[in-house]
Amino acid sequence: MTTRRNFLKQSSLVTAGAMVLPSFGFASRSEQKFGVQLYSFRDAMAKDALGTLKQIASIGIKEIESARSKKGHYYGLSPEDMKKACEDLGMSLKSGHVALDDNFQRTMEEAVASGQPYLICSSMPSRGQTVDNYKKVAEAFNTAGEDCKKMGLKFGYHNHEYEFESENGEVFYDVLMDNTDPDLVHMELDLGWVIVGGKDPLDYFKKYSGRFPLWHLKDMNMTKKVSTEFGKGGLDIKTMMQNQAASGVKHIFIEQEEYASTPLESMKHNMGFLRNL
Repeated sequence: MTTRRNFLKQSSLVTAGAMVLPSFGFASRSEQKFGVQLYSFRDAMAKDALGTLKQIASIGIKEIESARSKKGHYYGLSPEDMKKACEDLGMSLKSGHVALDDNFQRTMEEAVASGQPYLICSSMPSRGQTVDNYKKVAEAFNTAGEDCKKMGLKFGYHNHEYEFESENGEVFYDVLMDNTDPDLVHMELDLGWVIVGGKDPLDYFKKYSGRFPLWHLKDMNMTKKVSTEFGKGGLDIKTMMQNQAASGVKHIFIEQEEYASTPLESMKHNMGFLRNL
């Protein structure tokens, strides 16, 4: 027979267990904010930036990461107008994919005007697949990080799969991690490209704990090596979400480059998948 004392004891244990769960890195559904990398909507953004942002907001996306386009970093909008458009729709512009090039000073000035805290170099500025080249790139990243910090910004890097190749046993991505200042270079880990590169994101969360304030959450068709809707590919999304704390992630941007039907329908599926976790 269950006495009142036993019932209260059992209830307190359940409550305590519920309080422990967030320590695994899984924020409550009411707290978790998901973002999107706008490259997922590249064609629609080029045609109708404001209308597309409205559609994105309608499915529960709260954070935005922009990407370079033929119309600039904000799809033809000014940095100020991009910021206002997001805020009017209940979203916030957090990051942007850019090139580390001769126009980087202007890129930083635009980011300041837009209010976004992060500037992310979207691909290797030099594709030489050697340890020496990656060390040189790491130096350039540290310098860019210093320049951004002076302007109140945070500089970072977004990986693809080729960084997980190696030379004489040294993995290129690890060379970047070991030769960049954590206070100056804030890594955006693309989880999909990590597994395509034959690595496990959890190993990086452990080896470089807290070094990944941004994620690209991307499921991958491991046969075709292309992105797909959540749950259809090779990324163990549930396990990734349970290990957020170890990675240090603050902003999770969903990115999908190929679709079963349309970008909007794929993103609806992805958001539903995350809610059902």
